[in-house]
Amino acid sequence: MPIEDGFRGQRLIVLPRPLAAEALRRPVTRRLLVTDVGYYPDALDHQMSRPRGTDQTIVIVCTAGTGWARIGETTHRVGAQQALIVPRGVPHAYGADATHPWTIWWAHLTGTDVGDLVDGLDVTEGRPAMPIKTPEKAVALLDEIVSGLERDLTPARLIASSGAAFKLMTQLAVDRLLPSPEDPLHRAMNYLRERLDGSVRVADVARLVGVSPAHLTALFRKATGGGVLAHHTALRMARARQLLDATDATVAEVARDVGYDDPFYFSRHFRRHHGVSPTGFRDRNLEFPIEGAGPS
Repeated sequence: MPIEDGFRGQRLIVLPRPLAAEALRRPVTRRLLVTDVGYYPDALDHQMSRPRGTDQTIVIVCTAGTGWARIGETTHRVGAQQALIVPRGVPHAYGADATHPWTIWWAHLTGTDVGDLVDGLDVTEGRPAMPIKTPEKAVALLDEIVSGLERDLTPARLIASSGAAFKLMTQLAVDRLLPSPEDPLHRAMNYLRERLDGSVRVADVARLVGVSPAHLTALFRKATGGGVLAHHTALRMARARQLLDATDATVAEVARDVGYDDPFYFSRHFRRHHGVSPTGFRDRNLEFPIEGAGPS
């Protein structure tokens, strides 16, 4: 059916532009504002063309079916579990596939922080679509925005929608960075999480997941900012913090639990990472006790 007639089961909210302009002068919503948002199921004949772009950044999450997007001279296919990102000012057209029309959740975003959030997605005009590993999370956030704005368009509700939109964009960024379950990086990270009680060798981990040590190191540096052993040490230190916070285990016992036979070496390692000894870390909440206060 033509877009002006709507789609069966659709949901659609458009902020009145004077209201949007006012929100962009207020704290929080001036940084990120949802101006339009909606849900189009089985959107047969859905098409949109903006030869001069638009003032907002467009985020479309496809949950079923397929669609297309033309950015510049190139037409891109957009399928289920993908997000299409069209930055403000970019000429574009997009629409549903005629045979298997897409089902989409979408939002238009504006504000001072939107450019940085888009940069975190690593999309370009030549590659405007990105895979989504956890589409249910993206849909839940978009549904939260739609449901809230369906109730009212008060300043408080606009702030709430801004928060959900910020989480949506960061969730998409996380999806881009996290490996899929079959990815060598994902399998290597799982292996390291299961071996917090001892040291590991990069060559052994690389052989286990079927890549070279150099390639595995490059994967870890891209995903975590550090190498394989640095990530393993960070996991061991996180486990040590949990034990120091939640148990009465001695420092020596904590050290053994995270694979250090020498508690003094563990303490030096812990201090190097946290700037405080294990005992100092455990006692940090006792420096300024509040009478009558229990654990928080």
